[in-house]
Amino acid sequence: MLLSHLRAISKAATKPLSFLTFTKSLSLSSSSSMASTEETLRKTLADKLSAVEIQGNTVRSLKASSAPKPDIDAAVQALNALKLEKSSIEKSLQSLLSGSDSREAFRQSVVNTLERRLFYIPSFKIYRGVAGLYDYGPPGCAVKSNVLSFWRQHFVLEENMLEVDCPCVTPEVVLKASGHVEKFTDLMVKDEKTGTCYRADHLLKDYCNEKLQKDLTLSSDKAAELKHVLAMLDDFSSQELGAKIKEYGITAPETKNPLSDPYPFNLMFQTSIGPSGLASGFMRPETAQGIFVNFKDLYYYNGNKLPFAAAQIGQAFRNEISPRQGLLRVREFTLAEIEHFVDPEDKSHPKYTEVADLEFFMFPREEQMSGQSAKRIRLGEAVSKGIVNNETLGYFIGRVYLFLTHLGIDKDRLRFRQHLANEMAHYAADCWDAEIECSYGWIECVGIADRSAYDLRAHSEKSGVALVAHEKFSEPKEVEKLVITPIKKELGLAFKGNQKKVVEALEAMNEKEALDLKAALESKGEVEFEVCTLGKTVSINKNMVTIHKEIKKEHQRVFTPSVIEPSFGIGRIIYCLFEHAFYTRASKAGDEQLNVFRFPALVAPIKCTVFPLVQNQKYEEVAKLISKSLTVAGISHKIDITGTSIGKRYARTDELGVPFAVTVDSTTSVTIRERDSKDQVRVDVENAASVIREVSEGQRTWEDVWATFPHHSSTAADE
Repeated sequence: MLLSHLRAISKAATKPLSFLTFTKSLSLSSSSSMASTEETLRKTLADKLSAVEIQGNTVRSLKASSAPKPDIDAAVQALNALKLEKSSIEKSLQSLLSGSDSREAFRQSVVNTLERRLFYIPSFKIYRGVAGLYDYGPPGCAVKSNVLSFWRQHFVLEENMLEVDCPCVTPEVVLKASGHVEKFTDLMVKDEKTGTCYRADHLLKDYCNEKLQKDLTLSSDKAAELKHVLAMLDDFSSQELGAKIKEYGITAPETKNPLSDPYPFNLMFQTSIGPSGLASGFMRPETAQGIFVNFKDLYYYNGNKLPFAAAQIGQAFRNEISPRQGLLRVREFTLAEIEHFVDPEDKSHPKYTEVADLEFFMFPREEQMSGQSAKRIRLGEAVSKGIVNNETLGYFIGRVYLFLTHLGIDKDRLRFRQHLANEMAHYAADCWDAEIECSYGWIECVGIADRSAYDLRAHSEKSGVALVAHEKFSEPKEVEKLVITPIKKELGLAFKGNQKKVVEALEAMNEKEALDLKAALESKGEVEFEVCTLGKTVSINKNMVTIHKEIKKEHQRVFTPSVIEPSFGIGRIIYCLFEHAFYTRASKAGDEQLNVFRFPALVAPIKCTVFPLVQNQKYEEVAKLISKSLTVAGISHKIDITGTSIGKRYARTDELGVPFAVTVDSTTSVTIRERDSKDQVRVDVENAASVIREVSEGQRTWEDVWATFPHHSSTAADE
């Protein structure tokens, strides 16, 4: 097993597509077996180190006692043999752990190309930049615009969503109601001497990864402990995080100075609204709240009917403690969010059958807890077995999968990971993340959550405006209603400042939970009750809450809708797309590796280039004529009438990800070259623009073009 993994690594390292090949061969299919191989190697190495030490002591003892030379020589020979075996095991373990080096080399190659070709660059570069802020250059802007345009087509138009555009500056009261003012924090530590700030969990994560990847003497038990720490990192309290930092002796990375205890830091940018400075506000950390506070008007606009979805694309802001990882963790970024409002008693979806047969990598919480890997699961099976909570959530998971793969995300490096119980808010019914693998590991790029009715209830309570929906009955109905009434006076005396969280937890109970609590209180008088937002259980007695059922006659049902929320980090998706699209290939001479971005025409920054083969007035006129036709057809393109060799012009545009190139080598016909295959066909001048338009817009495939038109062979095409 080990040999096969090492061969895979060695084979990947010799190919131009080093990181892509490496991740494809090792990421999803073999992570569990690699972990077991690593554990075996660490145990074997520990045993061999012990054997070397014992044999070394034997040699020293023989020499000290002036033993016969043949005995000493035999002992030394045995010691050398053990050292060779130890060295061989160390090399095997190092090879197994060396993936990080190839990932970093691949990443650097991608980032260098992106910055050199101005896809994106650090903001305010001439002033040495500001961490976590980036500017998109012309090709980056075009890719982003194409991604957002397809997002609108795929979701807003096809699902008939209501698109809104809300301000970035948000009053404090709105974000208090949503919980952001109190809870939107990360744990931070400071260098006690310089005051430099670091994210506490990042320091611990970096320490664990560094030890696991580079410390060959690490025992298998210690390696297992560090892996457990990484798995539980998101669940650590500030006290637990601080204890681990002290236990491992973690210090400030640059100065090695001691660190403070972790403490919460709110990630929102605070501002004041108006000249008086009395009205406090924040730059929004997400776009969703603008949709929630407009629910009443959107519901009316939709004819007072459910379900319906509202969508918004816009900037969001998070004052990251120590931003890193390029576009993946920044302080200002673009979000595209959907809030799909649905009756909590009916979460079916009329178009669910359209995605039910999709099969892709899913990572349910049970597999995560048992140490298994993600596996291919049919979406319909996941919903029917209850792995995915409901049809509407399943429908959006399927739609997200189609969106990402159509953009060009590699389906073998895309998985949908279910949140563990300790990751989910107490009110959430189910949450999944679309995670994309890149050189930084698995990155959450889309969150798809069933948030129940929490958000609308929170804003209803804070604003005093009922954010509810109505279902009118044809005839009055007698309905039995469960009424949960927390006794706030008693709860306030018992829990002081935590009263609100206990009240919220009591009111959030479903019917079964409430009736079970009622029965327990009646029999025992006092029970332990878990409050997720406090992270502990509290004692509740029968004087603190009343639970009963009432029979009421109703003409309509008034309820707070549940919301299914797909939230897209556009910058993260784009960066992962850059990595998935990047590869290198040898030049014709074989003396250099040429960079290529294999963007689908859907997202390519430029769809087509137009080149006269040589500097010739007649050819240039034809090139300008084709350029004019492409402009009329709405096809982004670039015309290049410089005298540079055609091979170099192809290479330049391949590096920008341009899928097609029109080369003018006569006045009656031209060649069209496809980027990845480098195949060329010959087309009449008057048909060139229409062929490019059809193949760029997906009305026609390149295979169809290749089968329809005469083929053209040119040595320049291979340069």
